[in-house]
Amino acid sequence: MQRILDSIQQHLSASDSEVRRLFHGRGHCYEGLEDLVIDWLPPYAVIRLYKAVEADWLDTLCEQMRQFEAIEGLVVQQRARGQEAINRVAWGEVPDMTEVQELGVRYRVKPSRNQNSGLFLDMREGRRWVQQNAEGKRILNLFAYTCGFSTAALSGGAEHVVNVDMSRSAIDTGRQNHLLNGFSKDQVTFLAYDLFRSWKRIRQLGPYDLIVIDPPSFQRGSFVAEKDYRKVIRRLPELTAEGGQVMACHNDPKLGTEFLKEIMLEECPDFSFVERLKNPEDFPEAEPEKGLKVLLYAREG
Repeated sequence: MQRILDSIQQHLSASDSEVRRLFHGRGHCYEGLEDLVIDWLPPYAVIRLYKAVEADWLDTLCEQMRQFEAIEGLVVQQRARGQEAINRVAWGEVPDMTEVQELGVRYRVKPSRNQNSGLFLDMREGRRWVQQNAEGKRILNLFAYTCGFSTAALSGGAEHVVNVDMSRSAIDTGRQNHLLNGFSKDQVTFLAYDLFRSWKRIRQLGPYDLIVIDPPSFQRGSFVAEKDYRKVIRRLPELTAEGGQVMACHNDPKLGTEFLKEIMLEECPDFSFVERLKNPEDFPEAEPEKGLKVLLYAREG
């Protein structure tokens, strides 16, 4: 228990009132706690459990977390593959929707609802890189979800961002995030449809100076990495401007960096590997190849 509380204290102190992971058991750096994570969506914390735990142990953890004055409410979420997440408020008053901040950008999130709150915290360094390298660029954001990369890009001076996701509700939240930050409607395009059905509209709005590919690890009926990632990558030559860049992301622990590197080499030989971005310090991984992979490529030009 003390290991968890020490991690919470450390990351609360480092958060500067921005979103952060307070405890990351999924990285296998804490033996016996591999199925526990705790997220910080100021001023609320969310415990996420990937398997059932003893009720007394969980009650003790929830009570122990009352000692942190910054936490005004606590949510417990029980998750299981193929099943809807079950959420309950352990203590405090936690709203369905709240506003949080990351890298100076504001986002709407749902701390007590849904399986995912609306912002994937492990992608912070990816959004930071986009924010720092977006100035004057036309950007394509594939599998945009709630458009976190887009808001980061526009905060960094991007000329225009095209967001594509098949979930209309996620895209609608993305619109709200852009309005929340005061970005002009003329700077962004939202496309809520399945890109595998048609690439025409996406192609017409290009070419792009930067393309971000951040698909779900596995989503039955919409994306399976082993067969679908190649379909996306083989489109890059017709979408990317000369000298343009690609950020290819993947979070399946079964597939390492070589999975993406091999596809890129086969489908896009004139794209050169640049680097793999480091993951945030609040997401420690005993085996980095099982964690989030964010690979940068540059097209010759």
